Amino acid sequence: MTDVEPPLAGPILDHVVVNVMDRLDPALQAYEKLGFQLTPRGYHSLGSANNLAIFGTDYLELLGFQPGNEGNRADLWRHPPGLTGLVFKGTSPDARYADLLARGVPVEAPAEFTRPVELPEGTKDAHFRVTRISPSEVQNGRTFFCYHYTPDVVWRPDWQSHPNGVVGISEFVIAGTEPARTAAIYERMFGPGLLKAVEGGVSFSAGVPKVSVLTPETIAARFGIVPELGPDGTDHMVALVFKAPSLDVTKAALTAGGVAFADYADGIVVAPALAAGVITAFVAA
Repeated sequence: MTDVEPPLAGPILDHVVVNVMDRLDPALQAYEKLGFQLTPRGYHSLGSANNLAIFGTDYLELLGFQPGNEGNRADLWRHPPGLTGLVFKGTSPDARYADLLARGVPVEAPAEFTRPVELPEGTKDAHFRVTRISPSEVQNGRTFFCYHYTPDVVWRPDWQSHPNGVVGISEFVIAGTEPARTAAIYERMFGPGLLKAVEGGVSFSAGVPKVSVLTPETIAARFGIVPELGPDGTDHMVALVFKAPSLDVTKAALTAGGVAFADYADGIVVAPALAAGVITAFVAA
C-alpha cells in the first residue's frame, strides 16, 4: 500500500451467491420463472460454473459445478445449498487486505481468477481479484471482497433488464440465534459504529442495500416463512429482498412463470423451494 491509495470505502455490496451445487440447469430455470434474465453459462478458471442476474450496481450469482467437476473448488460445496455468499466491492484490494490484517481480521491472501465471456465483439475474460474472510468467521457461507479488473464485461446494459422489473438488491438477510455475535465480524472488518440495532437483531448499510442479521423468529414473523438454520442450529444466509419500480410488473412476471407468491408487510414473497433454497422477496423501489 502506498500513500497514494484512496481512502477505503465502507461496505458496498458487489454481489450475492446462491450455491446450487450440481443443479445449475434447474436453478437457471427457476430464476427465469421468477422473471430474471440470466447470462449465458460461464466457466471459471478455477473449475466452477455460473449464471448471473445483473442489476444496476450489483448482481446475483447462481454458482455450481458441471457433472464430474465436483472436485474443483470442493470447499464451496461443503456449504449447504442456498444462499452462501455475501460479497463486497473490492476497490483498492491491496489496501483492503492490509487494512483487514491491521484490524486483526482473519483473512486469506488475495487470489485471482478469470471467466471467458462471449460478447458480440468477441470473447473477453472477466478478471477478478478476491480477498476472503477466513471460513472460521462465517458459518455455512462466505464473506469476501471482489475487485473487478473488467467491470464492463460484467455490467452489460443488455443484461440489466429483467421481465420482473428488478433493478437491484435491497436486502441480504442472515438468520442467527445470536445476531450481535454473528454480525461482530462485519464491525471488525469495517470499524466501530457500523451496526445498528433493529427489531430482532442488527443491520448495516452496504451502499444502498442493507445487510440484516435477525433471529429466526423475527424472519418467520416478517416473511411468513420459517428460515432453515444450518447444521446444529448454526447461522445461515436465508433471504434476499429485491427492489423493482412496479410490483404489478413483478407480479405479472411471477404469474407468467407459474410461480406462487404471497403478500407480506413490505411487498411480496416467494417460498425458498421455488428459488433454489432462498426466501425471495420483492419490494417497491
